[in-house]
Amino acid sequence: MASSGCSILALAVAAVFSASSAISFYIWKKKWVESDSKMKELQKSLNSALEKCAAERQGRIRAQQALRKAIVAEAKSENLEMTSYPMAPIGIIQSCFSTRNGTPRQPLLVPLARACLVFDSARVPPASLEGLEEYSHCWIIFVFHLNTDLEKLWKHPSKSKFKAKVRVPRLKGGRMGVFATRSPHRPCPIGLTVAKVEAVQGNMLLLSGVDLVDGTPVLDVKPYLPYCDSIEGAVVPNWVTVDSILSVASVSFSDDFSSSLQDCWKAMENKSLYSSPDELKSLVKQVLSWDIRSLSQQNRPHDNLLKTGNGDTSDNTSDLDDFQDGEASGQGGEELAASGEVIYHLILDGMDFSYEIDCNGNVIVEKVHLSSVIPFGNQKRCNYLMWKDKLK
Repeated sequence: MASSGCSILALAVAAVFSASSAISFYIWKKKWVESDSKMKELQKSLNSALEKCAAERQGRIRAQQALRKAIVAEAKSENLEMTSYPMAPIGIIQSCFSTRNGTPRQPLLVPLARACLVFDSARVPPASLEGLEEYSHCWIIFVFHLNTDLEKLWKHPSKSKFKAKVRVPRLKGGRMGVFATRSPHRPCPIGLTVAKVEAVQGNMLLLSGVDLVDGTPVLDVKPYLPYCDSIEGAVVPNWVTVDSILSVASVSFSDDFSSSLQDCWKAMENKSLYSSPDELKSLVKQVLSWDIRSLSQQNRPHDNLLKTGNGDTSDNTSDLDDFQDGEASGQGGEELAASGEVIYHLILDGMDFSYEIDCNGNVIVEKVHLSSVIPFGNQKRCNYLMWKDKLK
């Protein structure tokens, strides 16, 4: 009897468990069906939204194409040519190079050369710079705004007198086709340079190794990508690699230089991109390690300068005939000292550095004084104090 009772109890428990399992399965199945139905509705809604977005995008593209065709048709009806595009600078360079004279002919030749790119916040929100600080270098697309032949851009091509060849320093003044060089004097005066990204702050970008003169308008900034921007096995003409023509033998400083630099530093410290007079002195040495004089200054016989008399004499040679193959260096002032030596001038960070260079290529920096060529005045300038925490 006991055995029979146990069997009945087991059957009852099994029946209860089976009923419970059936109920659980039913509830699970019902929830799954409801969930699956909801998922299908959401997927359908998503597909509909994607199709709508694609249709809107195609509609915008067609409207843009139609507008472009209408503008071109209207221009043709008025005998106008649609050959220009609306571009405006997105920022301005604040550089240690106050004038074209001394601005390096190529980027990265002067590692200490610093500049701050200040973006126009109305055109470029600060969020546009997010992620740029993770790159070591970037490309800068800019305008050669100080070219002396910019007026030719507004003339008809037949009257612009565009010169197909320019004089090249590495060829000692020999001429080469403009597109085989980096001359600033081009049909479209647009420059391309690479610079080291030091720091990003708000709407400002701190750069080094620059070959950009103060006030340069910038059109665009793009990150430097080594895997595609550095081409293995790239070939250049032999004359491009002859750097010895542009280098000097040595750079030294006079006994009085340090004291004159200290005097200038007191006035310029809060406007300088450099931390100390010693760092600025190192910049001067790096810049003058290359012969920054124009071709006409290098080739002009000493007697020609004597004929002009003492005092400051500017080189009047046309920029087109005196080619500089990077950011336009232009011609620097020169004067005749009482000793009969030619004194040249380099303006950096608002200071005027005077130097001599002998026939063997030895440079002696004599002294420095505050420059009156480009006074900073009350203009808001980037300075080292703004960046010191990011430069450590």
